[in-house]
Amino acid sequence: MYSIEEFDKQKTRVLKYIMYKKRTESEIRTKFKNDIEENLLEDIIEYLKEANYINDKEYIKKIMYEFMNLKTMSIKEIIYKLYNKGLPRNIVEDYVSENIDELEEFERKSAEKIINKKIHNTDPETIKNYLLRKGYKIENIKIEE
Repeated sequence: MYSIEEFDKQKTRVLKYIMYKKRTESEIRTKFKNDIEENLLEDIIEYLKEANYINDKEYIKKIMYEFMNLKTMSIKEIIYKLYNKGLPRNIVEDYVSENIDELEEFERKSAEKIINKKIHNTDPETIKNYLLRKGYKIENIKIEE
């Protein structure tokens, strides 16, 4: 067992880590699994979830907002990045199915931005193949030749 002082000390370490940048539950487990005793880490994570410092569903919403404002990505790339953050498959799938129209529109606009950027000095077929490799759906790739 551990002391209240130890709990507070380690909780503060984890809080500093997640205050610097929002993190998923999985990222926290990975970061501290060798530093903090397992039972203590579980209790800290439970505490932080109850206090809403860790919320994977909110994390997805926040990161999606960043993606949509800063990046050009296909839906497949987004899903892959979310899985890489250690987010549970069911939470990612729920988010995608609940927001599919918005995600499709984002993918269309992303493809359009990439096409407009590359069209002046790149062969249309090369652009199309590039987008397909990045996971864009064929129906979202519209190149005016």
